[in-house]
Formats: sequence, C-alpha cells, structure tokens
Amino acid sequence: MQNNHPSRPPRPLDGVRILEMGQLLAGPFAAALLGWFGAEVIKIEPPRTGDPLRKWRKVHKGTALWWYSLSRNKKCVTLNLKDPRAHEIVKQLAGKMDVVIENFKPGTLEKWGLGFEDLKRINPKLIMARVSGYGQTGPYAARPGYANVAEGFSGMRYVTGFPDRPPARPNLSMGDTLAGLHAALGILMALYHRDARHTGQGQMVDVAIYEACFNMMESLIPEYDKLGEIRERQGSKLTGIVPTNTYPTKDGKYIIIGGNGDTIFKRLMIAAGREDLASDPRLADNEGRVAHEPMIDAALEEWTRNHTYDQLIAVLEKADVPSGPIYNAADIVNDPHYNARGMFEDAEIGGGETVKLPAFSPKLSETPGGTEWVGPPLGAHNRGVYGEMLGMSEEEIARLEADGVI
Repeated sequence: MQNNHPSRPPRPLDGVRILEMGQLLAGPFAAALLGWFGAEVIKIEPPRTGDPLRKWRKVHKGTALWWYSLSRNKKCVTLNLKDPRAHEIVKQLAGKMDVVIENFKPGTLEKWGLGFEDLKRINPKLIMARVSGYGQTGPYAARPGYANVAEGFSGMRYVTGFPDRPPARPNLSMGDTLAGLHAALGILMALYHRDARHTGQGQMVDVAIYEACFNMMESLIPEYDKLGEIRERQGSKLTGIVPTNTYPTKDGKYIIIGGNGDTIFKRLMIAAGREDLASDPRLADNEGRVAHEPMIDAALEEWTRNHTYDQLIAVLEKADVPSGPIYNAADIVNDPHYNARGMFEDAEIGGGETVKLPAFSPKLSETPGGTEWVGPPLGAHNRGVYGEMLGMSEEEIARLEADGVI
C-alpha cells in the first residue's frame, strides 16, 4: 500500500479504501478506528439530515462534539439510498473499494440490490463487514437489535450491578463499541487473507452485537455446563477472585485495590496493618480467600475508612500493590500519565477553535495513527468523491443535488 500523504509518517492502512454505509455507532466506530491508522474512509449519509450522531448528546455551535471524534478522517458524502439512482452510485463506489462496512437491519441492502452477493459480482475482492444486533442468519436475524438489547441478550447485563438491585448498564454504548472492535478485527483478518496470502479473495465479515458482548463473558458457559453455576451480580467485586474491590476512604473518595495475587495479598495486608491475615494459612491462595471474602473485605474497608485517599495510595504504591482512583472526565484530562502518553489531540474545528479529542490505541512505534481532520460538514466531500473518484461532471452532480439524490 502507498502512503498518499507524504508529509506525514506512513500508517499501516495507507491505500486501503473503505465505504461506510450506516449510521450512529457500531459500523462508524470500526471505520473511525481503521481511518485513524490510515484507511481512506468514505462515509455515506442521508441528504439534508445526515447521520443522527451529528446532533446527539452535547452540541457545540450546532454540531455534536461526539461527531468530531467518531467521524474524524472520514470523507463525508450524501446519498439518498432509497433512490434507485443512488444504488448505481453505490455500485460504482464499491467497485473501487477494498472494504464496505454496513450496519443496516439484515435484508435491507438485499432489497436495494446492494447485498454482499450483489457487490461481490462487481468486485470479487471486496470485503464486506456487516454489523447487526443478532447477525445475518438465525431465527432472530430480522429483529431490530440495538446495543442495549444485545447487551442483555448476551448475558452481560445480568452480571452487571449490585445483587440487591436491578441489572445495570455502564453509561456508555458498550455493545456498539465492542461490535465495532470485532468488525475492525474481522476486516483486518480478511485483508490479511486476501493480500498477505495473495489469495485475492474477498469475503463477508458477519458481526452480531450480542456475540461481541458474549465474547467478553469469560468462563460463564463452561461453569454452567459442568457445575450448574449461574454467575450473579457482585457490585464492585469480581466473582471467584479475592480481594479485588472498591473501598471508601476517610475523605469521601473511593480507592480500587487489586490484591488477588498470593504474594500481593501478603504485601497488601501487611500495608494495612493486618499481619495476622497476611500470615493466615487459610488465606494463602485464592481458593481460601474466596471462602473468607467477607472477613477480608471488612478488614480492608475498616482500614480505608480511617485514611485519606492520598495516604492510602502512598502506602499501597510503596508496597507495590495494584491500586488507583475512580476518575471522571476532569481527572482524566488533567492526569500527567494520560498527557505523557499522548492520549489527547487538540484538533481544529474552524473559526480558530480547537477541540480536545481522545486518541485511539494501540500505539504503533513505526506507523502511528492520528487525526487529519475532525468530522466534517454534511456533504463536504461530495465533489471530491463523485467528481474525482467517479468522474461525474459538474452538471451531473448539480442534477443529482437538485433531485435530492445527493
């Protein structure tokens, strides 16, 4: 792949072209991640309204701040996918792509003649990543599948929260982001199979949001299969691993402590002034600690409640015990480690203003990713894509605009 931006360091996905069809989160997150590492992403949005994410959550001067982040590095074009003329334009674009990412309800693209089999006939090397709630097959495939429902279906919600309260969710679109990560991973594996192995073979990457969440469920299924065990909610604890919990401090804060390694546990209890528990043979391994979890947690909570966070963290760091705070956004932005690791970018948003955006990871030593531009205005790249890439004349573009196709 060639670097089309010689003024910047090469990126691992330079030369890879991706067409993003769909909106909101899962598919767009995958495209944003791949675009960060150099892929040329062309994003299709409905004319006039655009992706709903442009207005979701906190808006600054008419544009959602989330839009600037999730649509960075993307070339945004408008196209009314309900118009047959738009279907022909999609086919032309697909013929020039390496990857198509879509997150419509299964069957929608087939109705328009734009399913994987349709586009594969145009471009046999095409990789198509399809993200949906329940996947492209199976009895639930046609159901609408938002991430919040998929999280519950996967088992993730059942184990999240406190045992005496209803299942909780993190205040994040966790299922969508996990599905986006799985889509990006699937795309990279398909590209490797096609290009590094010189097969030239395209394929479909089928990502179900519930399955992306299900992949996170650790030993849930074998424990049920062999022992009949159903894991329950544990609040801030973790079933079968002790001690790992969140404890209150004297100054009204909370501290997270992970003392579940055998030698770490001994150092932790000595630091907490409980040499008796550090040397207790019943607590020498995790199995014994699990059996005596209430005693251990009570001892730790008694200790943390009588000291400030700063006092506790100083003692625990000296004892080499994993521990830390619970951060909010302000804490994160002002933390020296985040800043030293380059986890923020100040990107131009026009009018002399900048916005602080989170950087993507992982970090690559030789081909790092980065932001070239933030999420752009609606239809900002219509002429560049339709004119330069597809060879449309100004008259053709103007006619499509007048007819509401773009």
